[in-house]
Amino acid sequence: MIGGMHEQEFMAYIIFGLVLNFLFSILFGLYLSKNIGMQEMLSSKGDKEQSLLVSLSLFVPYAKMAVTLYRVAILQIFFLNRGYSHKEFWIYMTSNGLNKVD
Repeated sequence: MIGGMHEQEFMAYIIFGLVLNFLFSILFGLYLSKNIGMQEMLSSKGDKEQSLLVSLSLFVPYAKMAVTLYRVAILQIFFLNRGYSHKEFWIYMTSNGLNKVD
């Protein structure tokens, strides 16, 4: 037993969490590409790699989905509510340093 549930139930939670993560990630990616534009996203993408913690979150049920929802909250609270654009959020998420947006 893992965390009070059988291994099959635990694996079902992991798989369902991964499916939800991919759903939220795809929808968030479509939302950003609609508001920024695919060509603009490709041209302004930085070279930032995901942290090891984000990569390891795949093994914890719903953790990766929580990371995606955290990114949505960052977009809304710290960018859109303060008058910044979707493109500035994209540059923030994909770049290592502070870059000035044209």
